[in-house]
Amino acid sequence: MLKRKIFVTREIPDSGLKLLKQKGYEVKISLFNRAIKKRELIKELKKGYDGLLCLLTDKIDIKVLEAGMPRLKVIANYAVGFDNVDVKSANMKKILVCNTPADVVNESVAEHVIALMFALAKRVVESDNFTRDGRYKGWQPDLFIGQNLMNKTLGIIGLGRIGKATARRAVGMDMKVVYADLNQNKSFEQQYKAKYCSQNELLKVSDFVSLNVPLLASTRHLISTSQLKKMKKTAFLINTSRGSVVDELALLKALIKGDIAGAGLDVFECEPLIDCNPRDHYELRKMNNVIMTPHTASATIEAREAMSIVAANNIIAGLSGRRPVNLIKLK
Repeated sequence: MLKRKIFVTREIPDSGLKLLKQKGYEVKISLFNRAIKKRELIKELKKGYDGLLCLLTDKIDIKVLEAGMPRLKVIANYAVGFDNVDVKSANMKKILVCNTPADVVNESVAEHVIALMFALAKRVVESDNFTRDGRYKGWQPDLFIGQNLMNKTLGIIGLGRIGKATARRAVGMDMKVVYADLNQNKSFEQQYKAKYCSQNELLKVSDFVSLNVPLLASTRHLISTSQLKKMKKTAFLINTSRGSVVDELALLKALIKGDIAGAGLDVFECEPLIDCNPRDHYELRKMNNVIMTPHTASATIEAREAMSIVAANNIIAGLSGRRPVNLIKLK
């Protein structure tokens, strides 16, 4: 019997790789200490692999899928989101596609949302820079006045696992929660005294708006000029989902005009570029009321290890003739 072969596009925590090797699979990890290029991935897959463990930085399109055929049977995307994979084409070609959600990943991202909220409301980054620059000369009653989170309203757009984990933390800090989602969740409302409302109403009443939706055709530029104008001038936008959920240029204009108070961004529309067209709106990186992190919302030891194990188990299940727990099927 032909030995199963798995290609991993970049080094990840070893816990999942050990599971694959214990199963008797031959595991090859890309030698490039960077995101693999499409032509490099195609060249490698043509050598014949049963499974592919890829990252969100890898574009798995029809050409990549065809390069892996007919042997390629399972793709495990080392991410919760899967907009980098042409799932529809993979489904048509009978290639299983899985992602890596895990409770600890959801909790890590939720913690990051709260961290951004605190940092914006308490003006932590501004204060830190001010102090490091030697400008602190003594206590002042009006120095870096911020906001309390207590009694403020958190609006959650997309009440998935991360949205729920974020809401739980917010309620624990005496915040009010409203949410907009395709489906109403009455048990969630009863447990956390949350209110189900339309997206427009949510934008009007929220002091913080957290985006927790996948990137789909229907969610691209979900937040643009008209939505930002509906928000309070004292409100903050938090995006830890995918960059293109927000129209970045519209966000910059809203920040310049003072339509909203600030933004916490862990993802960017033209990632890894911070600005899609730096010549036109590079100012986003220079604004004091914008806090940016480099797509690290789930970057904890616990979350990365869990993702590695989930990815490995998905591959093992798929190659063993079982349905992977995290199989992605587009309707």
